[in-house]
Amino acid sequence: MSELPEHVRRNRDEWTSWAPEYAAEASAAWAAEEITWGIWGVPESEVGVLPESVEGLDVVELGCGTAYISAWLARRGARPVGVDVTPAQLETAHEMQARFGLEFPLLEAGAETIPLPDASFDLAVSEYGASIWADPYAWVPEAARLLRPGGELVFLVNGTLAILTAPDEEKPSGRELPRPYFGLHQLQWANTDSVEFHLGYGDWIRLLRGSGFDVLDLVELRAPESGRDHRYPGLPDRAWARQWPSEDIWRARKR
Repeated sequence: MSELPEHVRRNRDEWTSWAPEYAAEASAAWAAEEITWGIWGVPESEVGVLPESVEGLDVVELGCGTAYISAWLARRGARPVGVDVTPAQLETAHEMQARFGLEFPLLEAGAETIPLPDASFDLAVSEYGASIWADPYAWVPEAARLLRPGGELVFLVNGTLAILTAPDEEKPSGRELPRPYFGLHQLQWANTDSVEFHLGYGDWIRLLRGSGFDVLDLVELRAPESGRDHRYPGLPDRAWARQWPSEDIWRARKR
């Protein structure tokens, strides 16, 4: 792998330290029958951001982690390729492939520079992968390069309101705005060496359109009234996420 940007190296190191925690959850995620989104596990049947059928589609998952989304899509007839920069995460993905008898390519690479040919895919997906851990001004154009005309990009990020109202990584979003909206891009939390990226709505629209996409939808997820709670201390609790969107899913089509 060629020399990686500093933020990519930092994120890879952090995810290497977090990998055992996600490895412990990987089997349950791979075994799940229904495609769900985000920290609240909102079913795709309610969200409707993926194509009605993925049968025969070439799919690239950007920042795949343990690759459970790729596994869900593969079981529905897609031909996924999982891309992740962290070897420890990909090691878990390989273990899950062997355990579940489901194989598809897994590629160690950063989502900002992917060694795959132009116009190779019909669908690009990222759920808290490249969508927040890679610089959008690099990974979105790269996703556009990989997609065929008419191909779709679907990605989930933290809700903009959730980011603006989160005081730090250890405390959940509140009802005040400690962070400015203008100038959102690179974000460094106080208690971690990782680097996240978040944009405002206008910046996302301009970036997507400037990269050759038409914006099809923005789905602002609402936490269900009941169900499993998430385990992330810095993200909104259920009461907050019932009033304001804690997660956004963007859907765009390459012109």
